[in-house]
Amino acid sequence: MPDAPKPGFAPIAAQPQGVLILFCEEGLKLGPVARKLLAPTGDLLKRAAEADRFTGKSGSALDIVAPGGLAVPRLVVLGVGRAAKLKPRDFLKLGGAARGRIPSAAADATIVAEFASGALKPDQTAEIALGATLRAYAFDRYKTKRKEGDEAPAKTQVTIAVGNVASAQKAWAEREGTADGVVLARDLINEPANVLYPEEFARRATALKKLGVAVEVLDEAAMKKLGMNALLAVGQGSEHDSRMVIMRWNGGKKNDAPVAFIGKGVCFDTGGISIKPAANMEDMKGDMAGAACVVGLMHALAARKAKVNAIGAIGVVENMPDGNSYRPGDILKSMSGQTIEIINTDAEGRLVLCDVLHYVNTKFKPRFMVNLATLTGAIIVALGQEYAGMFSNDDRLSERLTKMGLQTGERVWRMPLGPEYDKMIDSKFADMKNTGGRWGGAITAAQLLARFVDKTPWAHLDIAGTALGSPQTDINKSWSSGWGVRLLDRLVSEHYER
Repeated sequence: MPDAPKPGFAPIAAQPQGVLILFCEEGLKLGPVARKLLAPTGDLLKRAAEADRFTGKSGSALDIVAPGGLAVPRLVVLGVGRAAKLKPRDFLKLGGAARGRIPSAAADATIVAEFASGALKPDQTAEIALGATLRAYAFDRYKTKRKEGDEAPAKTQVTIAVGNVASAQKAWAEREGTADGVVLARDLINEPANVLYPEEFARRATALKKLGVAVEVLDEAAMKKLGMNALLAVGQGSEHDSRMVIMRWNGGKKNDAPVAFIGKGVCFDTGGISIKPAANMEDMKGDMAGAACVVGLMHALAARKAKVNAIGAIGVVENMPDGNSYRPGDILKSMSGQTIEIINTDAEGRLVLCDVLHYVNTKFKPRFMVNLATLTGAIIVALGQEYAGMFSNDDRLSERLTKMGLQTGERVWRMPLGPEYDKMIDSKFADMKNTGGRWGGAITAAQLLARFVDKTPWAHLDIAGTALGSPQTDINKSWSSGWGVRLLDRLVSEHYER
């Protein structure tokens, strides 16, 4: 969890503590409580705004240290632009922006949740709390020394002043588990591979039992008995044994078919025999971001007691070069019985996923499957880091994911599938080969996965660009944003809960 405590709530008329943060609409329009609080300062805000050319435009801020007439160490006024134009996700950003303006040395801070028209709605204040919580996250547990002059981050207590405390707390309770799930995913992705190897990843996933999630861990012997030879081949060059973790949340009716989420969990990817270049290989500690998202999502669903049956399944391996490693030219028989010729051992994620997809599909017969994977560099070339690539055999599922992406800011862009691309992975020696060459690399990877889902509605999210080296935003200053937890939690809550 973040080092800073989670935000609390207080009545909007209460005396503010610590750094005071107010929201201001364009034209220097403040809410009634803000105007009352600033009354003892006279025309301080007006003079400071004129000096800094601050008018309340969206994204702007005015920072006044030791404001005369106020018993607070600092006054921050955040511009929101035209309030009528704000969308729900904008309140998330406001919370992050507000938290980002609080100095690390501050012990307390108060965010007054009102616009010119008055106090914000409970859902809006809860989004501000969520944004502030995610912005507070920092992964610095391995730092033992700091530069001269640096201060250790204070455990700042942020209080959000609201119109109705009980309603705000209720709205926050629906989001607190999501915040915890995102932070859990970030922690897993940011951990180094010498700490988070397959067995340890599986052990951490079992902590979900405390929330009522049923967790089963399959070792190599169990997977070998199931015929999961594609997944096992990837990890056979590593000293660390591979694992598959199946997490079940039963929040729906007993006989309801579950929704299913599958994650690629390559704890470190050297590329195997087809070894990667040395430059930036350290980033491959995050090649398990898809699996981390699934664990974080299952935490979120269980924490808020989602009224749905859900399956989370992750294949957790390490891809290392060794005398026992699988090789280009090898032919593997997957759990489904389909055979795969290995062309490149660095195209390993699809081998992990194909066995887990088949296992989940045949064992649980889900309503749909969504898999997440840092699968290809090709998707970064195509979409950069702002959108995840989405491949799907189902229009309705795709449309829902697209809409939820726009709502949460974790956006997806649908990419094509088709028989022309399918021909690119046909093999002379097996049913398919594990890579189709340079062109359309993200597409041919998805085409391979599509052969293991049968007719079940399915979407593959290639998150190589969004999950690692994530864009720095108002709600994320971490190397990994924990991408996907909020998107899929919203998908479930909007469309699949009773």
